[in-house]
Amino acid sequence: MFTLYGIPNCDTVRKARKWLAENQIEYQFFDFKKQPLEQDLLEQWLDILDWETVLNKRSTTWRQLSDSSKSSIDRDSAIQIMLAQPTIIKRPVLDNGAAENDRVLCVGFKADHYQSLFHSLNKK
Repeated sequence: MFTLYGIPNCDTVRKARKWLAENQIEYQFFDFKKQPLEQDLLEQWLDILDWETVLNKRSTTWRQLSDSSKSSIDRDSAIQIMLAQPTIIKRPVLDNGAAENDRVLCVGFKADHYQSLFHSLNKK
C-alpha cells in the first residue's frame, strides 16, 4: 500500500490526494504536522533520491533559515533540518514502502507523472 506524506493544507498534496481518489488508488496519508517523521525512513528516501531533491529550497521554511545554515548545508544537516521542520520537505512524497529494488518513491505531484508511474506498475 502506498503512503502519501505531506500536510493537508498544501495545494499540491490536495491535488495528489484528489488524483489518487479519482483513480481509485488506495493509500494512507501521513501528516507531517501530526506525526514525527522517523529518521530511518528519511534516510531510506535519501538513499534513493538525492537530499537536494527532497529538500524544498522554494519553501517559506527554507527562506527562514539563517544564511549560514543555507550555505553550509549538506546531507547530514539537511536530515536534521527536515526532521526538525518537516514542512521543508518537498511535498508530497509518495512511497510504497517496498524493499530496495521494488521501492517506488515520488516527490512532488504532476498528474502525468503519476499516470505513467501507476500505468507501469499495473503492467508488472
